[in-house]
Amino acid sequence: MERILRNKQGLTEKEFLKKYDASKFERPSVTVDMLIFTVVNEEEENYRKLPEKALKLLMVKRGDHPFIGQWALPGGFVTMQESIEDAALRELKTETNIDNVYMEQLYTWGDVGRDPRTRVISCSYMALADSSKLNIVAGDDADDAEWFNIRYNITEENKTITEKGYIEQKLYSISLFNVNYDLSATVKVVETVEGRVIKTSREVVESKEIAFDHAKMIEYGIERLKNKIEYTDIAFSLMPELFTLSELQKVYEVILGRELLAAAFRRKIADMVIETNQFTKDAGHRPSKLYKFNHSWRTLQ
Repeated sequence: MERILRNKQGLTEKEFLKKYDASKFERPSVTVDMLIFTVVNEEEENYRKLPEKALKLLMVKRGDHPFIGQWALPGGFVTMQESIEDAALRELKTETNIDNVYMEQLYTWGDVGRDPRTRVISCSYMALADSSKLNIVAGDDADDAEWFNIRYNITEENKTITEKGYIEQKLYSISLFNVNYDLSATVKVVETVEGRVIKTSREVVESKEIAFDHAKMIEYGIERLKNKIEYTDIAFSLMPELFTLSELQKVYEVILGRELLAAAFRRKIADMVIETNQFTKDAGHRPSKLYKFNHSWRTLQ
């Protein structure tokens, strides 16, 4: 015989749910915000020289209050009938005309007052897309959607030793730019370590034309991308089906922000790629061997 469980008021679960008052607690709104990265070839005057790579981030120009006319990450509100991930996929498609790309959840942002409209909690996602397959279209609530080059570096760093650990503070400078616009922000990141307890806080110190607290999301997303490219195959989501090893190395370098030794790099990614019998056919360049991603490389570890 099945045991019927009752709470302290003597109610079964069915009786409890029937009487439950959902208005007892205030309901914050939930949004998703998308950091969509791609890597493209920059214009090169010397056609005999391999083009440089540039890491770009998609931003949309807000067409309504708040922050009308400023630039924000693509995103929107989660409805009551969908999961957060489904909302992210929907926003990715409707605001940018992108689907079937790599996507992962990054962080949940819940500071009080982060949105002047109401209490809003946001889940940020990172998506990586091959630029050759993109066809960006701004959503209904956006005036424009554009790719921005990223310039990102630490401008100030200091560390204070405390009785139980240390406090480390870094100032990150973020510049987003293209031929039409120039956006910027400074984000302060403070890490407090006391024994095994680590606390991290972020603050937008200043922001030029970047809406809401999206500068914090951008800083966090860039750091996550830089960290994950070191130990995963995430970089291949930015590549076409066939590529040269030099092109792949340039993608790693533009994300990490430093040059890599070719020999060491090729040893690092050796199991991740498969050599094909095809070659490049670019005018002015010697033919180079083309490779493709090895989907089975994890089983070789």
